[in-house]
Amino acid sequence: MNQAERRAYLIRALLAEQPGRYAGMTVPADMAGQRRLLRGLMNVRPPLSAPPEFLQAQDAYLQEELARKGITDADAIEELQEGVCLWRGDITTLKCDAIVNAANSALLGCFCPNHGCIDNAIHTYAGIQLRSACEEIMERQGHEEPTGGCKITPAFNLPSRYVLHTVGPIVREHVTAQDREDLASCYRACLDLADREGLRSVAFCCISTGEFRFPNEQAARIAVKTVCEHEAVRQKRIRVIFNVFKEQDEAVYRRILTADREA
Repeated sequence: MNQAERRAYLIRALLAEQPGRYAGMTVPADMAGQRRLLRGLMNVRPPLSAPPEFLQAQDAYLQEELARKGITDADAIEELQEGVCLWRGDITTLKCDAIVNAANSALLGCFCPNHGCIDNAIHTYAGIQLRSACEEIMERQGHEEPTGGCKITPAFNLPSRYVLHTVGPIVREHVTAQDREDLASCYRACLDLADREGLRSVAFCCISTGEFRFPNEQAARIAVKTVCEHEAVRQKRIRVIFNVFKEQDEAVYRRILTADREA
Protein backbone atom coordinates (compact mmCIF):
# COMPACT_ATOMS: atom_id res chain seq x y z
CA MET A 1 0.00 0.00 0.00
CA ASN A 2 1.08 3.57 -0.62
CA GLN A 3 0.49 6.31 1.96
CA ALA A 4 -2.93 7.31 0.62
CA GLU A 5 -4.06 3.68 0.62
CA ARG A 6 -2.80 3.16 4.18
CA ARG A 7 -4.64 6.26 5.36
CA ALA A 8 -7.89 5.13 3.72
CA TYR A 9 -7.51 1.62 5.17
CA LEU A 10 -6.88 2.94 8.71
CA ILE A 11 -9.86 5.31 8.55
CA ARG A 12 -12.17 2.52 7.37
CA ALA A 13 -10.91 0.18 10.09
CA LEU A 14 -11.40 2.74 12.86
CA LEU A 15 -14.88 3.65 11.65
CA ALA A 16 -15.79 -0.03 11.50
CA GLU A 17 -14.78 -0.56 15.15
CA GLN A 18 -17.72 1.56 16.32
CA PRO A 19 -20.38 1.45 13.57
CA GLY A 20 -23.11 2.89 15.76
CA ARG A 21 -21.05 5.87 16.79
CA TYR A 22 -19.75 6.64 13.31
CA ALA A 23 -22.78 5.73 11.21
CA GLY A 24 -23.17 8.12 8.31
CA MET A 25 -19.81 9.83 8.81
CA THR A 26 -18.41 11.23 5.58
CA VAL A 27 -14.73 10.75 4.79
CA PRO A 28 -13.19 13.92 3.29
CA ALA A 29 -11.91 13.63 -0.26
CA ASP A 30 -8.85 15.79 0.30
CA MET A 31 -5.59 14.63 1.91
CA ALA A 32 -5.58 17.28 4.67
CA GLY A 33 -9.12 16.40 5.69
CA GLN A 34 -8.32 12.69 5.76
CA ARG A 35 -5.22 13.28 7.88
CA ARG A 36 -7.25 15.30 10.34
CA LEU A 37 -9.99 12.68 10.50
CA LEU A 38 -7.50 9.85 11.03
CA ARG A 39 -5.77 11.71 13.83
CA GLY A 40 -9.10 12.52 15.48
CA LEU A 41 -10.23 8.90 15.30
CA MET A 42 -6.96 7.73 16.84
CA ASN A 43 -7.24 10.37 19.58
CA VAL A 44 -10.67 9.21 20.77
CA ARG A 45 -10.04 5.46 20.38
CA PRO A 46 -10.07 3.65 23.73
CA PRO A 47 -7.11 1.39 24.59
CA LEU A 48 -8.30 -1.71 22.77
CA SER A 49 -6.32 -4.46 21.09
CA ALA A 50 -5.97 -4.27 17.32
CA PRO A 51 -5.34 -6.93 14.67
CA PRO A 52 -1.77 -7.32 13.38
CA GLU A 53 -2.68 -6.05 9.91
CA PHE A 54 -3.98 -2.79 11.42
CA LEU A 55 -0.82 -2.27 13.44
CA GLN A 56 1.34 -3.05 10.44
CA ALA A 57 -0.48 -0.48 8.31
CA GLN A 58 -0.48 2.09 11.11
CA ASP A 59 3.23 1.67 11.82
CA ALA A 60 4.12 1.98 8.15
CA TYR A 61 1.94 5.07 7.86
CA LEU A 62 3.47 6.75 10.91
CA GLN A 63 7.02 5.92 9.84
CA GLU A 64 6.36 7.50 6.46
CA GLU A 65 4.91 10.59 8.15
CA LEU A 66 8.02 10.80 10.34
CA ALA A 67 10.29 10.54 7.31
CA ARG A 68 8.32 13.33 5.65
CA LYS A 69 8.74 15.61 8.68
CA GLY A 70 12.40 14.69 9.21
CA ILE A 71 14.32 13.49 12.27
CA THR A 72 16.64 15.61 14.42
CA ASP A 73 19.43 13.75 16.23
CA ALA A 74 19.78 15.11 19.77
CA ASP A 75 23.51 14.38 19.71
CA ALA A 76 23.93 17.06 17.04
CA ILE A 77 22.28 19.84 19.08
CA GLU A 78 24.69 22.45 20.43
CA GLU A 79 25.09 22.68 24.21
CA LEU A 80 24.45 26.04 25.89
CA GLN A 81 25.85 24.67 29.12
CA GLU A 82 27.85 21.50 29.59
CA GLY A 83 25.39 18.66 29.12
CA VAL A 84 22.41 20.97 28.61
CA CYS A 85 20.93 21.95 25.24
CA LEU A 86 18.07 24.05 23.91
CA TRP A 87 16.12 23.09 20.79
CA ARG A 88 12.98 24.53 19.25
CA GLY A 89 10.97 22.08 17.19
CA ASP A 90 8.56 19.15 17.14
CA ILE A 91 9.48 16.79 19.99
CA THR A 92 7.91 13.87 18.11
CA THR A 93 10.75 14.14 15.56
CA LEU A 94 13.59 14.17 18.11
CA LYS A 95 15.91 11.17 18.27
CA CYS A 96 17.18 10.64 21.82
CA ASP A 97 16.86 8.05 24.57
CA ALA A 98 13.67 9.54 26.02
CA ILE A 99 11.28 12.41 25.51
CA VAL A 100 9.12 13.73 28.34
CA ASN A 101 5.35 13.87 27.95
CA ALA A 102 3.32 16.36 29.98
CA ALA A 103 0.56 13.90 30.82
CA ASN A 104 -2.73 14.16 32.69
CA SER A 105 -3.52 12.16 35.81
CA ALA A 106 -5.33 9.42 33.84
CA LEU A 107 -2.07 8.87 31.92
CA LEU A 108 -3.97 7.65 28.85
CA GLY A 109 -3.29 10.58 26.56
CA CYS A 110 -5.48 13.40 25.32
CA PHE A 111 -8.89 12.23 24.08
CA CYS A 112 -9.78 15.60 22.51
CA PRO A 113 -9.69 15.15 18.70
CA ASN A 114 -6.79 17.00 17.07
CA HIS A 115 -5.99 18.95 20.22
CA GLY A 116 -2.80 20.99 20.15
CA CYS A 117 -1.27 19.74 23.41
CA ILE A 118 1.95 17.76 23.50
CA ASP A 119 0.17 14.78 25.08
CA ASN A 120 -2.04 14.54 22.01
CA ALA A 121 0.88 14.85 19.59
CA ILE A 122 3.00 12.23 21.32
CA HIS A 123 0.17 9.69 21.47
CA THR A 124 -0.79 10.41 17.85
CA TYR A 125 2.65 9.80 16.36
CA ALA A 126 3.65 6.98 18.72
CA GLY A 127 0.57 5.05 17.62
CA ILE A 128 -2.29 3.37 19.43
CA GLN A 129 0.14 1.03 21.22
CA LEU A 130 1.16 3.85 23.55
CA ARG A 131 -2.32 4.26 25.04
CA SER A 132 -2.51 0.51 25.64
CA ALA A 133 0.89 0.52 27.35
CA CYS A 134 -0.24 3.37 29.59
CA GLU A 135 -3.46 1.55 30.43
CA GLU A 136 -1.46 -1.48 31.58
CA ILE A 137 0.50 0.76 33.94
CA MET A 138 -2.64 2.35 35.32
CA GLU A 139 -4.41 -0.98 35.81
CA ARG A 140 -1.47 -2.27 37.85
CA GLN A 141 -1.29 0.98 39.81
CA GLY A 142 -4.99 1.11 40.59
CA HIS A 143 -5.25 4.87 41.01
CA GLU A 144 -4.59 8.09 39.13
CA GLU A 145 -1.02 9.15 38.53
CA PRO A 146 0.05 11.63 41.23
CA THR A 147 1.53 15.01 40.39
CA GLY A 148 5.31 15.10 40.27
CA GLY A 149 5.96 11.42 39.55
CA CYS A 150 7.13 9.61 36.43
CA LYS A 151 6.32 6.50 34.43
CA ILE A 152 8.20 5.05 31.46
CA THR A 153 6.91 3.36 28.30
CA PRO A 154 8.39 2.42 24.94
CA ALA A 155 8.10 5.16 22.32
CA PHE A 156 6.81 2.80 19.61
CA ASN A 157 6.78 4.79 16.33
CA LEU A 158 8.61 7.83 17.65
CA PRO A 159 12.35 8.20 16.94
CA SER A 160 13.11 8.27 20.67
CA ARG A 161 13.48 4.97 22.52
CA TYR A 162 11.19 5.78 25.45
CA VAL A 163 8.58 8.23 26.67
CA LEU A 164 8.70 9.50 30.25
CA HIS A 165 5.21 10.50 31.39
CA THR A 166 4.90 13.07 34.18
CA VAL A 167 1.90 14.97 35.55
CA GLY A 168 2.67 18.60 36.29
CA PRO A 169 0.79 20.91 38.67
CA ILE A 170 -2.29 22.78 37.47
CA VAL A 171 -2.10 26.41 38.55
CA ARG A 172 -5.37 27.74 39.93
CA GLU A 173 -5.58 31.41 40.96
CA HIS A 174 -1.84 31.95 41.45
CA VAL A 175 1.37 29.93 41.70
CA THR A 176 1.83 28.45 45.17
CA ALA A 177 4.90 27.06 46.89
CA GLN A 178 3.40 23.60 46.42
CA ASP A 179 3.03 24.22 42.68
CA ARG A 180 6.70 25.15 42.46
CA GLU A 181 7.79 22.08 44.42
CA ASP A 182 5.54 19.80 42.35
CA LEU A 183 6.98 21.15 39.12
CA ALA A 184 10.54 20.64 40.34
CA SER A 185 9.54 17.12 41.38
CA CYS A 186 8.49 16.36 37.78
CA TYR A 187 11.99 17.13 36.52
CA ARG A 188 13.71 15.26 39.35
CA ALA A 189 11.47 12.20 38.98
CA CYS A 190 12.11 11.99 35.23
CA LEU A 191 15.87 12.27 35.68
CA ASP A 192 15.86 9.80 38.59
CA LEU A 193 14.00 7.20 36.50
CA ALA A 194 16.10 7.88 33.40
CA ASP A 195 19.27 7.42 35.46
CA ARG A 196 18.03 4.13 36.93
CA GLU A 197 17.20 2.90 33.43
CA GLY A 198 20.63 3.87 32.14
CA LEU A 199 19.35 6.46 29.67
CA ARG A 200 21.90 8.94 28.39
CA SER A 201 19.75 11.68 26.85
CA VAL A 202 16.38 13.14 27.89
CA ALA A 203 14.35 15.85 26.13
CA PHE A 204 12.02 17.88 28.34
CA CYS A 205 8.98 19.73 27.08
CA CYS A 206 7.74 22.83 28.93
CA ILE A 207 5.88 20.97 31.65
CA SER A 208 2.72 22.59 33.09
CA THR A 209 2.79 25.67 30.86
CA GLY A 210 -0.04 26.24 28.40
CA GLU A 211 -3.12 24.26 29.42
CA PHE A 212 -1.90 23.90 33.04
CA ARG A 213 -1.30 27.68 33.28
CA PHE A 214 2.14 27.74 34.92
CA PRO A 215 3.77 31.05 33.89
CA ASN A 216 6.44 30.37 31.27
CA GLU A 217 9.33 32.25 32.85
CA GLN A 218 8.77 30.82 36.34
CA ALA A 219 8.46 27.32 34.92
CA ALA A 220 11.65 27.71 32.89
CA ARG A 221 13.65 28.93 35.89
CA ILE A 222 12.47 25.99 37.99
CA ALA A 223 13.25 23.59 35.14
CA VAL A 224 16.77 24.89 34.54
CA LYS A 225 17.65 25.05 38.24
CA THR A 226 16.33 21.55 38.98
CA VAL A 227 17.99 19.95 35.97
CA CYS A 228 21.36 21.65 36.40
CA GLU A 229 21.49 20.67 40.08
CA HIS A 230 20.65 17.01 39.43
CA GLU A 231 23.48 14.62 40.16
CA ALA A 232 23.05 12.65 36.92
CA VAL A 233 23.44 15.84 34.86
CA ARG A 234 26.31 17.26 36.91
CA GLN A 235 28.19 13.96 36.67
CA LYS A 236 27.52 13.81 32.91
CA ARG A 237 25.53 10.60 32.97
CA ILE A 238 22.55 12.27 31.29
CA ARG A 239 22.50 14.93 28.58
CA VAL A 240 19.38 17.12 28.74
CA ILE A 241 17.62 18.87 25.88
CA PHE A 242 15.09 21.56 26.75
CA ASN A 243 12.59 21.31 23.92
CA VAL A 244 10.42 24.34 23.18
CA PHE A 245 7.87 24.93 20.46
CA LYS A 246 7.22 28.65 20.77
CA GLU A 247 9.67 31.41 19.95
CA GLN A 248 8.93 33.16 23.26
CA ASP A 249 9.88 30.04 25.24
CA GLU A 250 13.10 29.69 23.26
CA ALA A 251 14.02 33.27 24.17
CA VAL A 252 13.28 32.68 27.85
CA TYR A 253 15.33 29.48 28.10
CA ARG A 254 18.21 30.94 26.09
CA ARG A 255 18.37 33.97 28.36
CA ILE A 256 18.33 31.85 31.53
CA LEU A 257 20.85 29.30 30.31
CA THR A 258 23.19 31.96 28.91
CA ALA A 259 22.99 34.03 32.10
CA ASP A 260 23.79 30.96 34.20
CA ARG A 261 26.77 30.17 31.98
CA GLU A 262 28.14 33.72 32.23
CA ALA A 263 27.51 34.09 35.97
